[in-house]
This record gives sequence, structure tokens and C-alpha cells, in this order.
Amino acid sequence: MRKLLNILWNSFKMSLGELKNNKLRSGLSLTGVAFGIFCIISVLTTVNSLEYKIQSDIAALGTNTIYVDKWEYGAQEDNDFPWWKFVNRPDPKFRDVKLIKQRSQLAENVAFFIDDNADVKYQNQEVKRANIYGISEEFSQIQNIDLIQGRYFTETEFNNGSPVVVIGYENARLLFGAANNAVGKVVTFSNFKATVIGVIEKQGSSFGPGYNFDEALILPYHFYTKIYGANQPYNEHYVMVKGRPNVPSAALVDELKGVMRQIRRLSPKQEDNFALNDINFMTEAVSGFFGTVNIGGWAIAGLSLIVGAFGVANIMFVTVRERTSQIGLKKAIGAKSRTILLEFLLESAFLCIIGGFIGLLMVWGLAAILSAVLPFPIVISGGIIILAFSICVILGILSGIIPASIAARMNPVVAIRSK
Repeated sequence: MRKLLNILWNSFKMSLGELKNNKLRSGLSLTGVAFGIFCIISVLTTVNSLEYKIQSDIAALGTNTIYVDKWEYGAQEDNDFPWWKFVNRPDPKFRDVKLIKQRSQLAENVAFFIDDNADVKYQNQEVKRANIYGISEEFSQIQNIDLIQGRYFTETEFNNGSPVVVIGYENARLLFGAANNAVGKVVTFSNFKATVIGVIEKQGSSFGPGYNFDEALILPYHFYTKIYGANQPYNEHYVMVKGRPNVPSAALVDELKGVMRQIRRLSPKQEDNFALNDINFMTEAVSGFFGTVNIGGWAIAGLSLIVGAFGVANIMFVTVRERTSQIGLKKAIGAKSRTILLEFLLESAFLCIIGGFIGLLMVWGLAAILSAVLPFPIVISGGIIILAFSICVILGILSGIIPASIAARMNPVVAIRSK
């Protein structure tokens, strides 16, 4: 163990000495390694942070949740999307919630959602075009609605359509100066008044599909219909169905298909006039997209690492030639070939690690800048750092294997006499 530690320390000192004595040559060679590691870490870190944010936004739509709608989510992006086929489908109805709960054996929670926009006022303050969400009772069992002030709706308020609202953090801040001043205040929108009973915890910006709770007012569904009515063909509205624990989403979709065909009274020959959108499919699509982006990042980084590897190999060839007499002397006094081989491999690996460390410092600087600009943090995970330094070690060994082998096979007599 002591011998190994001594070899490691000597190799590290030789690496630093090589950098000190040949600054330009070593600096140019390590630039390729540093830039390659910078590309790998920066791409993986940025992509992983963005993917985590989007996946979190998608997960906020509900785990193991199926959205019953007239539209197929994501299909609108297709140039051949037959929109005329979907626009003529009947809209989901609030009564579908009760019918699905009665006929489904796999559904745990069923909720209805509908939205609109309105200018919300409190005294002299006003928020333009705030999101107005009308929800049914089990919405909070599918969505996580965390309150920092006040309370959520009661069953009586849902059933009676009481004029109460739960307000988003940003709307509360704009209307009342601070979120903790909102509870108990009366706001006006669409010529109706409502009392604020709760404030939703700040959510932040969303990159994926989801609810903008920060800028929303949430209303019990029956209170919503008193203001805007139940039939609004141009507003977004759908039924959300969350499966029971351990129920596969595919099984839930199959059951809901039969249930909805019964509710819509479709004959066996008629096509479905509804869409069942599985949130899990959206998660898989996002993962596939970011996997492709990561491949592109690896390709760019690979070119830089190859250039850096050739540079490090060149340094090691020159180092072996400059230390030929020293190698011969070491072998003459008893140093084994494998010891010489290990010393040069470790020195090559240390050179690449130094380059990788420089690249990591560059990424930390970039992450700090991007985190200040982007609406989500850029986090360098420990796994990515370990991966980067593992690549440095492997790259160093591959770059130094030929020069180190040449040094290990030298004849000590010939090596000592060399100049």
C-alpha cells in the first residue's frame, strides 16, 4: 500500500512538473480535454435539469391519471392532424364524473376541470386576465395543492357553489401586497364577489403542460357555473381520472374506453368520439427527446476528447524521451517494468484529471450564470461529476498506454547511455 501511494504521489508531482516546465505545450493539449469535459458536463447538466423540470411539471398533472377530453394531446403538432374530426366531438360534461365513478372499478378519484380568464380587482389593485379554474371536489386528490395561508374548500362549499376562492401566490401578492394578507379579503371578477379563503404556495414557471396556479383563482365548480355557465365550447374542460394504487394505466385506459362508450351510447360500429390521454406517455416522449439531445452532446464532446487524447499522448511520448536516462537508472537499481508502466499511466491520467477539473470549473461558472437567468436551477449532480472524472481516467490511460509501454520495455543499459 505504501509503495502504491508513493507511486501515486510521484506521478502527481511529475504531472505538475510537466505543466510547470512546458506550460504552452501542456496547456494546449489539456485545452482539448477541458473543453471535452466542459461539453459533456454542461450538456448533461443542462439537459438533465431541464428534463427534471419538465417531468416535474408533467407529474404535477397527476400520477397514473387519464384525461378524458375531445382532443388527443400532442396530436395537434402533426401537420396531418384532422382537426375537423375532433372539433365536432361532444365536450366532456360535469355529469360524466358521477357516471364514471359509478361504472369504473379501477378509478380511485374522478374530477372535472374548466377554465376561463377574467380581470380580478381588490380596491384600487387589479390583475388583468387572471386564470379562473372551476374544479370539482376530488380535484385536490389528483393534484397537489399546497396552501401557505388559509384553508381549502369544504364539501358544503362545493355542493352549494359558495362564493369562495383559493388564490394563487402571484395574484395574492399583486392584489394585496403580500400573500399573507389575502385570507378574508373580498375580490371582484366578472361582476361577482368572492371571499379568499386560502393562498396556494408559490409554484414557479412551468415549461411543460400544467396548471399555472401562481396566477389563478380556483373556484368550486357550481360557483363557476353561476358566473360563466356550464356550456362553454371554447374553454378548456375535461374529466381527470386517477387509477387505484398498483393499477396499470393501460388497464385503466381500457376500462375507461368501455365506460365512455356506454356513457356516449355508441354502437359497436361507431368510432370513439372522445380521447383518453395518458400522462405516462407524455413522460416517455419527453425522456426520448432528451435522450436524443444527450447523444448530440456526447458527439460534440467526443471530438474534443479525441483531440485532447492525442495531445496528452504527445506529451507522454516527449516525456518518455526526455526521461530515458532516468528510466534506465531506475531499472538498473531494481525498479520493475510494471512499476515504470504504472508511473507513466498514472501521470497521463493525472494530466487528464487536471484538464477535467478545469472543465468542471468552467461548468460551475456557466451553471451559476444560467441559474440566475433561467426560471429553474442548473444542478450538477454527483453522478455526472463521477462520470466526467471516470472519463478522464480512462482517457488518460488510453492516451498513455503506448508511451508507458515503450518506457517499461527499455533496456536499462541502453537507456542510461542515452542523452
